[in-house]
Amino acid sequence: MRYRIILLFLILTNLAFSQEKDTTVVFKKRVLESTEVDFLASYYKQDGIHSSVSGGMGSENLTDAASNITIAMPMNDDDVLTVDFGLSAYTSASSSNINPFNASGASGGGDDDDDDDRAAATSPYGTPWQASSGASAQDVLASVLVNYSHSSDDRNFIWNADVSFSNEYDYTSIGFGGGIVKLINDKNTEFSLKANAYLDQWRPIYPTELHEYDRYGTNFLNQGYFSGITVLDQSGNASTSYLPSAFESVKSVNRNSYSASFGYSQVVNKRMQFSLFFDLLQQDGLLSTPYHRIYFADKANYYIGQPEYINNYESQSNVGVYKLADDIERLPNTRFKLPIGARLNYYVNEYLKIRTYYRFYSDNWDIQSHTASLELPIKVSERFTVTPLYRYYTQTQSKYFAPYETHLSTEKYYTSDYDLSTFDAHQYGLGVTYTDIFMGSKIWKFGIKNVDFRFNHYDRSDGLSANIVTVGLKFVMQ
Repeated sequence: MRYRIILLFLILTNLAFSQEKDTTVVFKKRVLESTEVDFLASYYKQDGIHSSVSGGMGSENLTDAASNITIAMPMNDDDVLTVDFGLSAYTSASSSNINPFNASGASGGGDDDDDDDRAAATSPYGTPWQASSGASAQDVLASVLVNYSHSSDDRNFIWNADVSFSNEYDYTSIGFGGGIVKLINDKNTEFSLKANAYLDQWRPIYPTELHEYDRYGTNFLNQGYFSGITVLDQSGNASTSYLPSAFESVKSVNRNSYSASFGYSQVVNKRMQFSLFFDLLQQDGLLSTPYHRIYFADKANYYIGQPEYINNYESQSNVGVYKLADDIERLPNTRFKLPIGARLNYYVNEYLKIRTYYRFYSDNWDIQSHTASLELPIKVSERFTVTPLYRYYTQTQSKYFAPYETHLSTEKYYTSDYDLSTFDAHQYGLGVTYTDIFMGSKIWKFGIKNVDFRFNHYDRSDGLSANIVTVGLKFVMQ
């Protein structure tokens, strides 16, 4: 007991001397007062006419339902641990046509497995304009990100580190990174630096016909999936001449991405704030997609299906024949990207704010783009804000892009993915935000802080259009 009394005496004595030296007591506000939970759900639907799986022509119909849960937890006064879980499930007419042959022809030829016990198809057919019943028609992406941040006592310096993981049927990604933020000038000026690395790996899936050629070699038309299948030439006659000799399976399955981001933000006055940023991004490895077909203009055409549809193959009235590929997309194994942008926010009055954004992008594949957006949050009541928004985007095409069946077999690199083509895009949207100032609404121990709803419509000049609906809720533990 006496040791405890002596220890207590020493502590009180030290405290007394300390208070004699400096009677100022410093209080600091916690970075995060209590646990916060963000929930985001979205539904996305698109359609278009330039399927990259079908060589730049065909249905791009796709739906995606996604959800994210982000949990931010205060570890102490200065540190915050944030965990983000994501889940996304999609169905795609385009990717279903990795193996486009339905009915008895859907024997799984698009999968890169070693199962030779496949039933021979008797009368398969397909079309780039409709979804196949193959397993590749749908997939699920799961992801998790963990971030840890620490703020200095004066809250003018913040560092953070993160690690992430995501996985889907044919692709896995592991990422890690970190960053720092420095505030000066009474926190009116902010500098930031962030670096990230993503080490990804493909599990390549090839189009059915190329998968079989890779497995069996030049005699593939008499084995595996093609055993008993009739291949048609351009005239609709049976042929044994189809030989995709340009195809070779990919040698490297890794894709690594590295980025460094620099930011500067300045509060100009009570009404105006602007920020500048630029990123440096480098990618190495397999940058093409192994199941994107390519059709060469200088090679003969071959099909599987019903010959009466060959002459109107490129029309959506084609419901019964599919063209066999000459090769898959080939792109360089390096890519350098440079985005530079700025934001300007202006407080007009208590009812209206103006948010603007501009970004210029350039890479060494010869793509250049411009993005500009405008948001106008309008406070219609104490709790409700309505935000109309508009976004414009335009880009030039990559030097490796050409439309459906215009590449030549003598080229080294080729793609018919319209994401790498020249196009303009317009996006229109409306957001509604409800803020519960006193968090009177509760779910279990969590008060609802705000609810966000957004609808966006997207139109692209190449025929792609999409709608997306998102709902977000923020909860604070009470």
